[in-house]
Amino acid sequence: MEPEQPSPDTEQESLHEEPHLPPPTLWPIGFAIGIVVVLVGLVINPELISSIGGAIAIVFGLLWARDATAELRGHPIVVEPERRETREAGEGMTAPPADQQGVALPHVPETAVTRSRFLEGATLGLGGVIGGVITVPVAGFMVLPGFLSQKQHKVDLGPLEKFTQGQWYVATFVVDPTQGEVSRRTAFIRNNGPAADPKTKKSVPSFSIISNHCVHLGCPVQANGPTGSILGMPTVIEHTKNGRVKLDPVVPAGYGCPCHGGQYDVEGNRVAGPPVRALDRYAFEIDNGRLILLSIYSVSHVVGTGAQAKIYKYKDAGPGEHVDGPEQWLYPLNPPHH
Repeated sequence: MEPEQPSPDTEQESLHEEPHLPPPTLWPIGFAIGIVVVLVGLVINPELISSIGGAIAIVFGLLWARDATAELRGHPIVVEPERRETREAGEGMTAPPADQQGVALPHVPETAVTRSRFLEGATLGLGGVIGGVITVPVAGFMVLPGFLSQKQHKVDLGPLEKFTQGQWYVATFVVDPTQGEVSRRTAFIRNNGPAADPKTKKSVPSFSIISNHCVHLGCPVQANGPTGSILGMPTVIEHTKNGRVKLDPVVPAGYGCPCHGGQYDVEGNRVAGPPVRALDRYAFEIDNGRLILLSIYSVSHVVGTGAQAKIYKYKDAGPGEHVDGPEQWLYPLNPPHH
């Protein structure tokens, strides 16, 4: 008995009933979102936000596993096959030659969005969103505190009459009494006498207040000259709301860094060694006859001396950083210092 031959209609129908892959599911996306929420919660609020993220990940993970194991649990995945309409050639009709039938697949314009392009874009976009949600909060908590809530510290150095006109002092003081000795600083101070205010044209007190931090690597520079005990001049001790302020008279011939040999002149200009600019300076104000130190700023160089000095000032920069020229654009943004 000869086996039954399938009819042409059956053969043609079987050729066009092509199975497809299982349809896409949203459960993996929900699971990924849950994991992101967990990671963000570890930074913001581990107890609340991480718990919510864990619940989302568990629910979507179970639904994802349920779909993935449906066939193993005896629930085969039912996929509707693709069906295509077929046409029979009429009697006496023949198929055209192969070179006249055109392309097998229709031409897709370059501007059209294909399924592969859509999936690629959606994957990259979702990955970028997830990466941003994870990275931005972490980076914010690490970087922003250094730029925000930076209050300015004002340091009371005492009454103006404690600073003899034309005399340099090595001043030692505490910037923030709540931090204690860790905020102790040293500066070189000279009372330049009266000078004309460029805005009001009125006579105001003028001071040169130079930081003792070397602009090479931050080591403490020292005055190249005799101090109070050698000069026979008394050390001045003043008690202010910032604590104890010590003023040692000094006659500097310049300033030197003991770490790497950086040398500066009396106005703080770099004259030798590895420093890249002049010593930093403090801004100041006069409040009820008292000298008040304000924020520190950087200086490229100083022309002239005393009250007639022209100071080329810039925002505070770190040790070793240029403040002028193209090199200044190569350094990272520094948080404010007061």
